[in-house]
This record gives sequence, structure tokens and C-alpha cells, in this order.
Amino acid sequence: MISPLSVIALGFLLGLQHATDADHIAAVTTSVTQERTVRRAARLGALWGIGHSITILLVGGAIIAFRLVVPPRVGLGLEFGVALMLIGLGFANLRPRGGDASAPTPTSTRRPIIIGIVHGLAGSAAVTILALSAIRETWQAVAYLAVFGLGTIAGMMLVTALIAAPALYAANAVRRAQGGIRLAAGALSIVVGMLLARELIVDGGLFAAVPAWDPH
Repeated sequence: MISPLSVIALGFLLGLQHATDADHIAAVTTSVTQERTVRRAARLGALWGIGHSITILLVGGAIIAFRLVVPPRVGLGLEFGVALMLIGLGFANLRPRGGDASAPTPTSTRRPIIIGIVHGLAGSAAVTILALSAIRETWQAVAYLAVFGLGTIAGMMLVTALIAAPALYAANAVRRAQGGIRLAAGALSIVVGMLLARELIVDGGLFAAVPAWDPH
């Protein structure tokens, strides 16, 4: 029997770890490089985490409350949507800009929240299934999702601040470095998105007759 304290500790720690997933880092990196301060970058990470956590709690809560079964193709399709989003964000960073291309453009509040929601939709089923496999009590499973979300928010704030610090230092030391960092972030997002798409199509069998979805 898992104690409530163990649920809280486990959920928060796994939320912190969840923030460091490659697709999450690739997504926020495309926006972090456009911020002017570490504080604004951390705020961007918090907004991403809030969007992600709200979706996890709502969708995951529904799965727990009604004991829903997520079809493999649906799970793969949601993750494939994340892959397409990463590729789109990457190309957006690579697109030529008018004026001073090296000058950072602060990200709107809406963008990181939307990106977080898309990631949350893809991850909610997997996170909930893993929670239900270890926690039988409904209220404990929902509490786990809530604390998991708080851990993800804290983790994304830390990750985005760590990513932004060297980028901002480089931009202050060499002004033109900002444009190069933005292009590198875009290329990284495209590569991660393509690798994720390949994994879902080839290994997961997204378009096969019998898909094989491994929630993780």
C-alpha cells in the first residue's frame, strides 16, 4: 500500500524528471532563445508546464474516474502530433526574418501554453496508465497527477533558465551569436521531431494494421 506522502514525493520527482525529456527540451528551446532575460525564460517554462499540467490533470483525471482504455492508435496519434509540432517549430525558427535577425523577440504568453497543452495531450494517457499500474486508490492517483504537474512546472522553469543563461551570455558577448543559437535550436527541434515520428511509424506501427503502443 503506497502512503499519501510517498505519492506526493514520487509524483513531484517524476514530474521534475519528465521536464527533461528530449521532446520537451527541443520544444521550449525554440522559444527560449528569443527571450532577453533568464527570468522571462523561466516564466516561459512555467507557462509551458501550466498548459501541460492542466491537460494531464483533466484528461488523466477523466481516464482515472471513468477507467477509460486508450486505444494504441490514439496514443500513437497524439504523440505523432507532438512530432509534427516539433518539426513546425523548428522550421519557424529557421525561417528568415526581416530587420535585425539577431535581435531576440519575446515569445507571447499563448504560444508556450499551447505547446504545453499539445505535449500534455500526448503524455496524459501514458502518465495516467503508469499511475494506475502502481496506485489503486482513485484519489491518490488524481493527487499523483496534480503533484506530477507541479513537479513538471518546477522542472521546466529550471530547464529553461539553464538553457537561456549561456545563450543570453553568448548574445551579450557576441551579438550575432543569438541568430546562430536560434538556428541551432530550430535544427534541433526538427531532428528530434523527425526521430520521434520515425519511432512512432516504424517501431510503433502507427499506420500498420495492428499498432504497438508502449506508454512511457
